[in-house]
Parts: sequence; C-alpha cells; structure tokens
Amino acid sequence: MHQEPAIGPAEPATTLLAAYDYDLPPELIAQTPAAERDSARLLGLDRATGAIRHAIARDLPRLLRPGDLLVVNDTRVRPARLRCRAAGGGAVELLLIAERRARVWTCLGRPAKRLRPGAALSLPGGGAATVRERIDPVGYEVEFSGESDVHALLARYGELALPPYIKRPHGLEPGDRERYQTIFAAREGAVAAPTAGLHFTADLLASLERIGVRHVSLTLAVGPATFLPVRVEDVREHHLDAEWAEVPAQTLEALERTKVQGGRVIAVGTTTVRALESFAARRAAGAPATDALARGGAPEGFWADTFILPGFRFRIVDGLLTNFHLPRSTLLMLVSAFAGRAQVLDAYAVAVRERYRFYSYGDAMLIC
Repeated sequence: MHQEPAIGPAEPATTLLAAYDYDLPPELIAQTPAAERDSARLLGLDRATGAIRHAIARDLPRLLRPGDLLVVNDTRVRPARLRCRAAGGGAVELLLIAERRARVWTCLGRPAKRLRPGAALSLPGGGAATVRERIDPVGYEVEFSGESDVHALLARYGELALPPYIKRPHGLEPGDRERYQTIFAAREGAVAAPTAGLHFTADLLASLERIGVRHVSLTLAVGPATFLPVRVEDVREHHLDAEWAEVPAQTLEALERTKVQGGRVIAVGTTTVRALESFAARRAAGAPATDALARGGAPEGFWADTFILPGFRFRIVDGLLTNFHLPRSTLLMLVSAFAGRAQVLDAYAVAVRERYRFYSYGDAMLIC
C-alpha cells in the first residue's frame, strides 16, 4: 500500500533530493549509546523563531509544559537477521520483514547471486526455506518449511539488525541487545528501533509526570524503509512503503483531551509522527480510520502510508523529539516539513559544529 507524498504548496527547491544534503564528519556518527539513556545531549529548536538552546535529555521537565502529552512508539525490535546457508554451502543473510501469509515472509537478503527464485536455504537448527520470488532489487518472498516455527527460530537464532552505519565487525556488543530497545518496547514487529525513545528512563518519565506531562503509546512497526536510500532526484517520485500502525482508544482519547485543554501533543520520534498524521489524514479524507476494526477495546489498526514532505499540513503534532537523521533521507524530509528545511539544516550545522553525536545511538533534537 502506498500513498502519494503529502505535500502542499512549497518552494520548488524542497522537491529536490540535493536540498536535503549536508556534510557530516564520519567521527560524529555514534557507534555506541550514551553512558546513560537520559544523558544524551539535546538541541532545542524553537520552530517559530529558529532559536537554539543546548541541554541534555534529562532536562526535558524544564523544556516541556504542564499539560503537554508525549506520544511514544511501543514497538519492539524483532531479532530479524537470520544467517543461513545456500545449497552450495555459501553464507546467506536474511532480514525478515513481515509475514505475508502462513510461513511466507517478505525479506531483505544478500548476496543476490545465492537468492535466485527456487534457491533452497538451510536454516540454523536444521530447518529449510525456499526463495519464491524477487520483489525488488533487495527484497524477496521466502517460504519456510512446514516444520519451521519462524517466530521460535528468530527467538533462538535471530539477531538484532543494527543500522549499517553502526559498525560491528565482530558481531553485536553485549549492550546492544538492551540499548537498541526503548523502555517502552512491548509489541514485537519492528526491524529498527524508534530511536527517539531510547533517551527515556523510568526516572525521567516520573519527573515529567510530576510536572503534569503525561505519556501515551501507539505502535508503528518500523520497516525496511528506514534502511533504503532515496534514488530519485525529485523526492515526490520516491516510493515510501506503508507501515502497519495501531492506535489504542485511550491514546485517541488523550489526544482529544489534550487539544481541548490547550496542551501540546509532542511526538517522540518520526515514526510516531507518521502514525498520528496518517491516521488524521485518513479521517480528513473521509476514509475509514482503520483497516481492521477494533473489537473489545483492541487498538485501531491501519496502514501508515503518508509520505511527509515540506508543504504538509500537520493536524495533530505540535512538537517533535527526534534524533539527527541521515542526509537525503525521508526522515530528514519529514523533520524539514515540520520545522522548515532551511531552519532544520541550520540547526544541523550548529549540531555538527558543537560536536553532537548523530543517528540511532546519537543525540536528540526537541522541536516545539
């Protein structure tokens, strides 16, 4: 499922991929998390004035207001990387994305020469799988044998798939298994962490609660779009895959109450923005709010398919806590839509100059 980019009137330059480029010294790409989750640095950006302030994550209670509502993504990263063997004995790596039907999964994989349709794969623990078809340059449909319990297989042999810019030549480090999950992680299904949530601790949440800042959750299963580069010059032509999202009824009620009472909705992460604004866009367009009707208090589920570019009209989100994103990425485009491309790139230049740490294990921005 795919939706056209959500873009209204904007400068023509904002549709060009080169407009989202910036220079980043490689040594600023964080390879390990901060010593403590809430000790990461925090660059505050005033969306209205462009003013910048410097703080750390545990300063959030003095940067937010009583009545603000934080919305977090409670997805849990699945140990989705599976190391297999081709029929000739060569190594194959699969990244399991989603189960399309019983025992049939959409996967990313490498090397391509060992993953041609019909290729047989040996799985750790003795199971087997077959490549059924190629979906795109790096995507495959893989069918696992009837004897293979894929979820149990991943639980026993699967590995977390850290982003490729975090170098682990000898495999995951002991701390990765804990620190690449947020404290909110509850619902397994993502292949990448919603990294803005990595900065929270139970003590920080308690401090926020004491000043009247509550938090609620939703779920967006972060998919492989996180890893895939934009390869077109006009960003409106980029295909951004939909991701499954669920919004509990209590979260919807809290959003409405916050708006009525004059509070701000602060999205923790770009994944949360995409879920909230896709939900709002569906309602505004008169489409059914959900693709799977909620029953018995179950969360409302839908495909979050909104591609947010400058010119987008935000209907729910008033503030954003987010990490620093890759050049030329759809995530940087989303942040630029929220705070203005030139203003965001100016803030990134300040972050580079001040030696902030970038990407998943790096520092954060608060944009309000």
